[in-house]
Amino acid sequence: MNSRETALTGLFVALMAVSAQIQIPLGPVPFTLQVLVVLLSGLLLGSKLGFLSQVTYLLAGAIGFPVFAGFTGGFAHLYGPTGGYLLAFPVASFVAGLFAERSERVSTWFLGAILGIGVIYFLGWLRLGLYFGGDFKKALFIGVLPFIPLDTAKAILAVGIARTVKRTLPWL
Repeated sequence: MNSRETALTGLFVALMAVSAQIQIPLGPVPFTLQVLVVLLSGLLLGSKLGFLSQVTYLLAGAIGFPVFAGFTGGFAHLYGPTGGYLLAFPVASFVAGLFAERSERVSTWFLGAILGIGVIYFLGWLRLGLYFGGDFKKALFIGVLPFIPLDTAKAILAVGIARTVKRTLPWL
């Protein structure tokens, strides 16, 4: 990994930390801008660096840096009600990046972003359902359905931002 890749990875770790603080509490799963940054990390950095930026973010939070929502950190977050969402971030970034690497078409990028969100929803729903003692229906209604319109908007925004950045900074 060269210095440019290291700097870009670090930039997205910082963006994740900031995006986690912009939140609206909605029960056990807050609304944050993290999904937007997860998608951008994949779309702009590609599958491998996007994945790495998200893993680095999770490691920083797990060892106690206050990068998770509410300026918190610690391993317990990865096991708590939002742990599935957090652990899905690297995979979602990888998926979005894979689609961006394969095609220049906006529709392909959007499909990658939506599939990335699907990964986040699936792992988040699974963990939240276990947290609710196996009540996966409750997890669906609390941790997935309310977020679909907002996350769809984030996917559209992420693709638009990524396309603009790629045109402006083709070296990225």
